[in-house]
Amino acid sequence: MHKSVLSPYSFAVVVLSVVFLVLSSFVPCSFGADYAHSYWLLDHPDGSDRYELNVSVTSSLYDYFASKDHGLHSEFDFGKFVTPYALKPMADSLWSVYQDDEDFANGVLMIVHQIPYEASAPQKFPVETIVDNQGDCDLFSFLAASVMMAGGLDIVLLYYESEEHMNVGVSLSHVPTDTRTAVTYFSYSGQHYYVAETTGGNWESGWRVGEFPDSLQGISAQIVTLEDAEQVSPGQVSSSFSGLTNSSITLSLSSGFVIEGGSVAVSGVLSPVSVAEVVTIYVRSDNSSWAVLKTVSCDSNGHYFYEWRPASSGLYFVRASWSGDADHAGADSSVGSVRVVSSSLVMLGIVGIVLVTAAVVVYAASRRVGRVNEYPVAQ
Repeated sequence: MHKSVLSPYSFAVVVLSVVFLVLSSFVPCSFGADYAHSYWLLDHPDGSDRYELNVSVTSSLYDYFASKDHGLHSEFDFGKFVTPYALKPMADSLWSVYQDDEDFANGVLMIVHQIPYEASAPQKFPVETIVDNQGDCDLFSFLAASVMMAGGLDIVLLYYESEEHMNVGVSLSHVPTDTRTAVTYFSYSGQHYYVAETTGGNWESGWRVGEFPDSLQGISAQIVTLEDAEQVSPGQVSSSFSGLTNSSITLSLSSGFVIEGGSVAVSGVLSPVSVAEVVTIYVRSDNSSWAVLKTVSCDSNGHYFYEWRPASSGLYFVRASWSGDADHAGADSSVGSVRVVSSSLVMLGIVGIVLVTAAVVVYAASRRVGRVNEYPVAQ
């Protein structure tokens, strides 16, 4: 019986196909849902009207802050944990209720007073505190300072080193009028910064701006200014006094395998459709944390697109995120993967395939010659 031998071209195609299937066999996985918490507010510290503030955080935004450097690189390097941009939607929601900066600041204190106290080390960013729904004095102070700064208030951190305690100093347009004790403030650069104590646990009757805990009487505070507060982040929380409607975002990669120097089209659709909404595309390599790859805007149909050229070889994971708005919670896409192969490795593979193919051809030819010699043609 005559046995067919695979041609060199067919053999090369088979080998390349197997390599491609192995390298692109990383299946995209879905990602976790948003984190959401609700906080009660009064229209005034002594008021009776209640509001429920709903705050939602995407998984991608939480992971972004969780992967950042949490160390203190100088004695009072606290300002970097204050992130007004990420929490600005919360400030915007509060200003829709309050007309006065003192009431606004007290509203922020009502929020942090609802978060359970739990000693934490090292420091964390406010988005992490919201998601974890626990913290201590410094974490509460970072959160309160972030929302107050996002609302346009002049803020400092007050650090009581001997007591290992922290709270916030707030500059107001007037002396606080809602205090139940003597008004306390610290002076810095000609400004009065009224004390805002962020611990306590009782949101309805807790500390108000200008009130000072007895345990801190006579203790000096180190004033930490916030010039190094983070002014921008890749996303924001969603915040609304009404229920936040779910949103969704998809992710599509043109290929799960690319040779170094090539490109991958990253695209998807945001729903609900909204023109010019900003989508953040995140990427991480196999052994690194999530980082922002690009921010892009949606077109009139909610589509976004970005042509990505990976800088180096390796395995990469990609996902897209939308922060949400006043009516919708943010959303994360599923996670896709791309294997980027170095061009030198591809060339080495091609050389190997050629050599193997040549060996197959030589072997097939020798077998054919052997069969001819074994069965010589009759004269």
